[in-house]
Amino acid sequence: MHILLLEPYLTGSHRSWAEEYARFSAHTVHILGLPGRFWKWRMHGGAITLARQFLAHPFPVDVLVATDMLDLTTFLALTRRHTAGIPCALYFHENQLTYPWSPQDRDVAARRDRHYGFINFASALAADALFFNSPYHMEAFFEALPPFLRHFPDFRELETVEQLQARAKVLPLGLDLRRLDAHRPPTGVSPSRPPRIVWNHRWEYDKNPSDFFEALYTLAERQLDFEVVLLGENFRNAPEEFTQARVRLGERIVQFGYEASFAAYACHLWQADLLPVTSRHDFFGASVVQAMYCGCYPLVPDRLAYPWLIPSALHSRHLYRTPAELVERLAHLLRHPPTPADTAPLRAAVRRFDWETMAPRYDRAFEALAEGGATKKPTR
Repeated sequence: MHILLLEPYLTGSHRSWAEEYARFSAHTVHILGLPGRFWKWRMHGGAITLARQFLAHPFPVDVLVATDMLDLTTFLALTRRHTAGIPCALYFHENQLTYPWSPQDRDVAARRDRHYGFINFASALAADALFFNSPYHMEAFFEALPPFLRHFPDFRELETVEQLQARAKVLPLGLDLRRLDAHRPPTGVSPSRPPRIVWNHRWEYDKNPSDFFEALYTLAERQLDFEVVLLGENFRNAPEEFTQARVRLGERIVQFGYEASFAAYACHLWQADLLPVTSRHDFFGASVVQAMYCGCYPLVPDRLAYPWLIPSALHSRHLYRTPAELVERLAHLLRHPPTPADTAPLRAAVRRFDWETMAPRYDRAFEALAEGGATKKPTR
């Protein structure tokens, strides 16, 4: 079977997801993508460019899989002579209905931000099947959709919400977790080293670096001993909290910035001890899963996708409700560092997201779509 995967924002976790699925799938996966920059322009114009690229070299396709960054309606309209009748799936890494925009964003100030959510809505209507990367994400999208549509003056199309729900399923993100095993240090951490706190997320507003660093400043003021590793993609307009932290935490920071080498990134995760997460948004939590697989002890908010990632029996150990609780839990762990036995259950729990398990699941989902197993769009 031939699968055409369309990703207008082919970078970071989106790129890893696409390329890894192509590598682990039993089917032939063709990726058409664009560089991961100018995300708003990608949502507007990416479909036109990808349609042109596809039409320049068309090939047989059994299933078309687009991500939420694509205006699927435009792509299908421009390629209709080749794609009419081909089953289409829309995979939601994120959605623009519930994504927490920065208050400084110009489109928020001008109240233009709803247009990107409308692209998601129209693309969902054009797809035969919708896949979300977590139960939380699917629930959040369909909870937000009716009030989103009520913003419009008339013909709000509220009846389409139920139609979309009928063709929506959860298909968790696949990750090449076993790749991390090759970089596991052969020896244990020296007992003379202070506990190491890691940040391995994007350096952006939605990951809430403010609360993360405020917690660390409080711990430093209490004279607690710890080191800090700051990983993750950083961009031109990275939040100023990172620059401030470099000054205020000084020599506590043993790594500052993105590691281009996967080996170096993996080694940092294996050597880290604590993973305090403060995100305002996480529809899945790929970086959190990677860190847990490498033995980091997570402290995550009791919201978003995290209660689903963490086994319910471990919620009391790893979920917190307030920033103050996070600080106290961290302080306790710095005084009494976790052992490998404390993190082993989490490592076992996240193995379910490895491509060894997920690739066959993706293949079955797309095979069912190709065979007409998806709920088809109603005809009028």
